[in-house]
Amino acid sequence: MTITGRHNGRGQPHVRKGSDVRENHPTAGGSPRLNTSVAHNARVWNHWIGGKDNYEVDQRVGEHIAGMFPVIRAVARADRDFLGRAVRFLAAEREVRQFLDIGTGLPTVDNTHETAQRIAPDSRIVYVDNDPIVLMHARTLLTSTPEGVTDYIDADVHDPDAIVHRAAETLDLTRPVAVMMLGILNFVLDTDQARNIVRRVMAAVPSGSFLVVTHPTFDADLGGEGNIAAMQFWNENATPPITARSRAEVAAFFEGLDLLEPGLVPCSQWRSGPGSAAAVPQFGAVAVKP
Repeated sequence: MTITGRHNGRGQPHVRKGSDVRENHPTAGGSPRLNTSVAHNARVWNHWIGGKDNYEVDQRVGEHIAGMFPVIRAVARADRDFLGRAVRFLAAEREVRQFLDIGTGLPTVDNTHETAQRIAPDSRIVYVDNDPIVLMHARTLLTSTPEGVTDYIDADVHDPDAIVHRAAETLDLTRPVAVMMLGILNFVLDTDQARNIVRRVMAAVPSGSFLVVTHPTFDADLGGEGNIAAMQFWNENATPPITARSRAEVAAFFEGLDLLEPGLVPCSQWRSGPGSAAAVPQFGAVAVKP
């Protein structure tokens, strides 16, 4: 069961002197209140990859799911590795200098801004999340090279217009942007709504922009049938509710875009280099807006 993409939280808040950073205020209604009595995706993911920003309830639910679906830890590693490869590819080979990372989760090492700014120090990155634990660590995300900008938006994926409006305060939306949606569309249960969210965000960025997605699947050829019972348990015992999708449903998120090689594949096998990485039940792809 893939909960979300990149949660760990081992770093401590730090803002480099000279960095250009901005802190946005919460959207109307604010973020969800922190509830430590119910397992939450960010904290469970954090537990799976060895972080400390979680509670007993997260550990209990996380261990139960790992027992039902042992591949989950491999999925977590594969998703994280995909992030690094995708950002390095876009920054180095496609010279992308702007990234909109929606559903970033708790900070860990080699976040989007660190990877991009290592290649191009002037890169501008906007992170988007509305989880209260993530907000507690927002200052860690708000570090940047002196030449670049890293910003953080407290907003919900279900409100793409607000995300675009606030991202425009930091990003130049007349220039290409890499829109990162790793492990986030699985929390939009209605597939038509999820597709609409993607369309609205991509409509706001110009030709030459990119869409980067990872998403869990039930597809049996990737071992995804184990997701069925695990996700049912999650939805009965934790928050927020989650769903997986078929290859065809995930492919539909890229309608009107040009998929880059190797197309829609297990995220562990996307430009993974020599050797045969084991497939995981988590799709990954990068596409460009023509």
